[in-house]
Amino acid sequence: MFKDQILEFLTNYGVPAGLSQLLASGLILISIVTIVIVINFIGRKIILSFFKRIAKSTSSTFDDLLIKNRIPRLLSYVPSLFFLFWVLPLYNEDLLIVLEAITIILFIVTVRSVLGTVKDYFKLSSSLKHIPIDSYIQVVMIFIWFIGIILILSVLTGREIGTFLASLGALSAIIILVFRDTILGFVSSIQITVNDTVRIGDWITMKGSDADGTVIEVNLSTVKVQNFDNTITTIPTYKLVSDSFINWRGMEESKGRRIKRSLLIKPSSVKFLESDDVEKLKKVKLISNYIDTRVDEINEYNRKNSIDKSVLLNGRNLTNLGVFRVYVEEYLKAHPMTNEDLTLMCRQLEPTSQGIPIQIYTFSKDKEWTKYEGLTSDIFDHLLSSVKFFDLECFELNQSISN
Repeated sequence: MFKDQILEFLTNYGVPAGLSQLLASGLILISIVTIVIVINFIGRKIILSFFKRIAKSTSSTFDDLLIKNRIPRLLSYVPSLFFLFWVLPLYNEDLLIVLEAITIILFIVTVRSVLGTVKDYFKLSSSLKHIPIDSYIQVVMIFIWFIGIILILSVLTGREIGTFLASLGALSAIIILVFRDTILGFVSSIQITVNDTVRIGDWITMKGSDADGTVIEVNLSTVKVQNFDNTITTIPTYKLVSDSFINWRGMEESKGRRIKRSLLIKPSSVKFLESDDVEKLKKVKLISNYIDTRVDEINEYNRKNSIDKSVLLNGRNLTNLGVFRVYVEEYLKAHPMTNEDLTLMCRQLEPTSQGIPIQIYTFSKDKEWTKYEGLTSDIFDHLLSSVKFFDLECFELNQSISN
């Protein structure tokens, strides 16, 4: 109707019919575009102002994230769409098909932004950040895009949705093959979440994939691990279910981090302690009470059993290695950074071709990596220096060969 009035006006002024049609269409199009721009501008200002006012009046970060993910901008297009759906039939009904397709795309993009806001909110929340929300968002987006593309094709071609679904049913085998990793990743993500196998922020080690660091992202297809050298290792999500890996979360949540390391003692340096040796070791504060008690027990046993101690091998005796093990345990107990509430011991392992392993098994109170390594080094610096005081020697390959 409005177009007819413009044509009549132009014709009255002597404009040729063909040119009148072109000018009328151009004027209407320019008018529609101008009105849409004005509506969009005003709508954006109002909606953005509304969201900012809410963001300032609340302590929640969710509304701030909505602004960050451009939700107000996307919502500002809604009034323009209503206007276009009202005015386009008066101008050209064929353009409604394109407008419907654009509306579907805008809806999908808006949903994606909302889900992006949810993802950002989860990652900022200390109680929710460990949930692999990326996987679920990707599944939802795949489903929405799948439905959206079918709707767009149905709108553009004028065919029923069932026609496209029937065609996809025939191609189901190909679809499964194409989306194999996605399907496996989705199932794995559910298993990971239900079993609480991996959380974002966990320190994991997977030797087969050279991953040793912090999990920074879990999505449908991959798990991203930031290694301690700041490189990024990408692991297929389903491998966290099918393959073995180490998750250090239990250690980080426990009361201590384990120290398990051995000294290799040269067997030829192990000996019985004679009286002079015992007197020297009594001066060591950490083991003086132990030596006094043990010497009394041993002497009493040997006296009762009339042991001939002219031969040192007879009866019961203290050994330098045995006293050293006691010293190690007492040293660890006295150390302020070891946790006595957890297992603490010094044990002798089965002798090997490289000596007698004396293993230290204890837990550090401080679980932070650099401090843990510093404590471990300090302990073994001291023990390596202490070995000589007990007339023991650490195994050295070159020395062993030469001997």
